[in-house]
Amino acid sequence: MMVKQWSKGLAMLLVMTVLTGIAYPFVMTGLAQLLFPRQAHGSILYQNGQAVGSALIGQNFNDPRTFHSRPSAAGPQGYDATSSGGSNLGPTNQDFLDQAGQRAKTVRQENGLSANQSVPSDLVTASASGLDPDITPEAALLQVPRIAQARNVSEEAVRALVRENITPRALGIFGEPRVNVVQLNLSLANLK
Repeated sequence: MMVKQWSKGLAMLLVMTVLTGIAYPFVMTGLAQLLFPRQAHGSILYQNGQAVGSALIGQNFNDPRTFHSRPSAAGPQGYDATSSGGSNLGPTNQDFLDQAGQRAKTVRQENGLSANQSVPSDLVTASASGLDPDITPEAALLQVPRIAQARNVSEEAVRALVRENITPRALGIFGEPRVNVVQLNLSLANLK
């Protein structure tokens, strides 16, 4: 009796292992490759035929000639895709307030803003993943004068580039308008 139960249990384990461990992933991978090939390969972005990043993962940009990303809490140095996660600091935590205040001060200094001028929250707070590739259009537009001056191009040309790179709400109602910083900086590299 016991041997019969064990053999049924092992047979079921084998069947479920094949179904859920081999067949299901194989079918899902095949469907993803067929229906969404770009996304299935990581939404890789290329410049001059060379992979430079993913549209799904934020990168650290600190050159005055580029748009700066949202801060990252992923890993000790930030932007570590192997250590995705937020800081878990709440809005009343003093460390969080100190970090946000210091980041706001840095954004103001870098962009020539007055000490009391407001700064979009996405330029001073990390996302839940710590790897958000997007910022708000307001955060991108705030950086336009600095970039235009550093690149010696007109502010209107840089502003137009930001407008071209705004992704609207999905289906007009889901999410918020956003700008992918990696893609925006790739477009900026091609700006003459």
